[in-house]
Amino acid sequence: MNTLITVEPRTLQLVDRSPLDRNPAAVYLAGLSAGSRRTMHQALDVLAGILTGQADALALPWGQVRYPHVAAVRSRLAATYAPATACRMLCALRGALREAWRLEQIPEADYRRAIDVKGVRGETLPAGRALTIGEIDAMLEACSGDPSALGLRDGAMIAVLYACGLRRAEIVFLDLADYDATAATLKIRRGKGCKDRSVPVAAGAASALTDWLQFRGDWSGPLFALIGRAGQLKAERLSTQAVYNLLRKRAKQAGIPSLSPHDMRRTLITHLLDAGADLVTVSKIAGHASVVTTQRYDRRGEEAKRQAVELIHVPYRARTIARGHGME
Repeated sequence: MNTLITVEPRTLQLVDRSPLDRNPAAVYLAGLSAGSRRTMHQALDVLAGILTGQADALALPWGQVRYPHVAAVRSRLAATYAPATACRMLCALRGALREAWRLEQIPEADYRRAIDVKGVRGETLPAGRALTIGEIDAMLEACSGDPSALGLRDGAMIAVLYACGLRRAEIVFLDLADYDATAATLKIRRGKGCKDRSVPVAAGAASALTDWLQFRGDWSGPLFALIGRAGQLKAERLSTQAVYNLLRKRAKQAGIPSLSPHDMRRTLITHLLDAGADLVTVSKIAGHASVVTTQRYDRRGEEAKRQAVELIHVPYRARTIARGHGME
């Protein structure tokens, strides 16, 4: 094992890949959900680049990482990324180090010191936005104007994404068996953190599902299946990228300039809270482990601040000054 001689990043030497069941990064990633795995793998690759100069998390000798390395990485992250992003990357780093300790590749004392680095504090403006109900309606109208099977499927998916607040990774794993039409509920089987939950389906979204299922049929398999160029159904799941693409396509048709798939979750949470739903219930619908996470999705803040400011009166009287008395 190489000897560490400096505390600066890029001091670790890349080693030959160990078997995946002995690779701390691989073991850590294997325990995550599909959506989280992709995000955290990208984070670990960035960290590997900082530590070694090569963005390859699976080749990094995680058992050699010590407290000075982590402190230096934290400093780099704090200077480069938003606080939330930096903290997420530090979480990935701690996860890989935890597996290195479990695999007996790092002494416990060194592991405890390495993970004892504070997160990056600070606040940034919230990402994304909440759509208006008019924008949701415009997207659904764009789907209704498409007479093909794609119009039916996309309309149902948009309705469900909004009404149930699903993540992209959750909607692609839905099977026909997960929808109880009688009770109008969906069983989300692969939520974040591998936690299942049941979500009620609002009447409008249930109607969209009914129309889609009349075309789809009752064969077992993905609830929202691929559709070929000739309009034929395929017993294959959509990818998360395909969900992103169809949302962007329908948003463009509806004249909506900017939209991310996660905005559908932000929109549901904001609309539910604005309608008076209690925070705990909304958190359960969204599948959040903490109501604090749900609060971060609330996009009512800017409008609330605007309404508050309108309550005050600034006693300014308009006036004008003739031109010609400015700077020469």
